[in-house]
Amino acid sequence: MKHIFSWVLAAGLLAPVMAQDLKLGFVNIDRILRESGPAVRATKKLEKEFANRETELKKLTEVVRVRQAELDKGGLSMPETERRNKERELIKLQQDLARTQREFREDLNARRNEELSGIQERVYNTIQQVAAGEKYDAILQEAVYINPKLDITDKVIKSLSDK
Repeated sequence: MKHIFSWVLAAGLLAPVMAQDLKLGFVNIDRILRESGPAVRATKKLEKEFANRETELKKLTEVVRVRQAELDKGGLSMPETERRNKERELIKLQQDLARTQREFREDLNARRNEELSGIQERVYNTIQQVAAGEKYDAILQEAVYINPKLDITDKVIKSLSDK
């Protein structure tokens, strides 16, 4: 009985609050971090910064592919010692390639995270400015379903581009 009374009392106290109109908005953070001006500039900066290493990685991949094809094609007809030496060389190249790819991914991810952390702060500040300027009560960033009329992502992207 006490529980029922508590629920009725709580519902009675919350009714006036719930009767007020709430202004809700929604932002798609992933889209903002992909399409906003600062995010696009950061992506281009990273592509430019890592272009040489990516080119070298592609060259090394091609060398490994060519050596593997040579070994597959002529491996049976060459002397045993020469074949073993070429196999060892190929294994070393494959290990170098794997190490280089791993280092490239790690460096790229670290730099991407550095760039995104700076952008995220600007994004959250911009969301707060848009919310305050348009008097939103709450801005959601994740939802199972959201009515498109509540989506303010484009306003945030435009506001970020204006800065």
